[in-house]
Amino acid sequence: MAKDIGIDLGTANVLIYVQGKGVVLNEPSVVAVDTNNGKILAVGSEAYRMVGRTPSNIRAVRPLKDGVISDFDITQEMLSYFIGKLSVKGFMSKPNIMICAPTNITEIERKAIIQAAEQSGGGKVYLEYEPKVAAIGAGLDIFKPSGNMVIDMGGGTSDIAILSLGDIVSSQSVRMAGDKMNTDITEYIKAKHGLVIGEHSAEQIKIKLGTALKVAEPKTMDVRGRDVATGMPRQIQINENEIEEALHDTLDQIVHAAIAVLETVPPELASDIIDRGVMLTGGTALLHGIDQLFSEKLKVPVVVSQDPLDNVAKGAGELLERMQANPANNGKRKRKRK
Repeated sequence: MAKDIGIDLGTANVLIYVQGKGVVLNEPSVVAVDTNNGKILAVGSEAYRMVGRTPSNIRAVRPLKDGVISDFDITQEMLSYFIGKLSVKGFMSKPNIMICAPTNITEIERKAIIQAAEQSGGGKVYLEYEPKVAAIGAGLDIFKPSGNMVIDMGGGTSDIAILSLGDIVSSQSVRMAGDKMNTDITEYIKAKHGLVIGEHSAEQIKIKLGTALKVAEPKTMDVRGRDVATGMPRQIQINENEIEEALHDTLDQIVHAAIAVLETVPPELASDIIDRGVMLTGGTALLHGIDQLFSEKLKVPVVVSQDPLDNVAKGAGELLERMQANPANNGKRKRKRK
């Protein structure tokens, strides 16, 4: 018997939840390709280690951009590889797959995601919106007639939604999240310190020094890169408050998108959100002080979920199990596949 799976097909990482086992795979959404013959050399963590370190004929490709597929064939190969690693297929059956996408995807993008999942070895494929699935994975009961607000900040997109009775009441998706913050850090260090750094370095700086608020005693770290003027290797020291400065504009745009969503909801749901607060999920929710920033700007309580990185994959698996336990409710999901 095949084990059903939930997939968080993220711009930065792919996470897979297997029925009865929980989240069993978390690997970067990167594929290394030999440009001479188109052959795939590595997928996931192994390919990520090659980013910025490959000879000219080997290219490290991110097949997803801003939460949607930018290279269909490589996405399908990547999914096939990950699903193959898990041994979830039965002797005569394929796993059902719940896969997640940002709220603003087009019908063409929707079909591409479903097709990639089907061709990578899935049985029935269901598509759901990321903030709804993230809310379930974070432990919110979105099926009652009361308002819940979730802000899911991943690699490519930040998805903001207000949910009630199991569906999205109001939402907005902005293509600003973890990847944009890496770019912000790279550009800031180049402009202020005259140092060119790579993608890995920017990611590590964000993880170690990333903060949404200025701090009184900022931590520091050494950063190595290439001097813009001389082209030679050089080392500098940067601190948390510099990174807050680098990330400020991007965070401000996500905050304004959240305010815009809040302004559209009926008064009863707004009242629920004042009582319940806002749930932050996704990898970017790990940024220091981000809950405090949102709370100050939105004027409501804000909490970071317990496992923000796993919420979408976990919620996808839980929603799939819920649908199978209540097959009468599955109709609208199946029709979306046409």
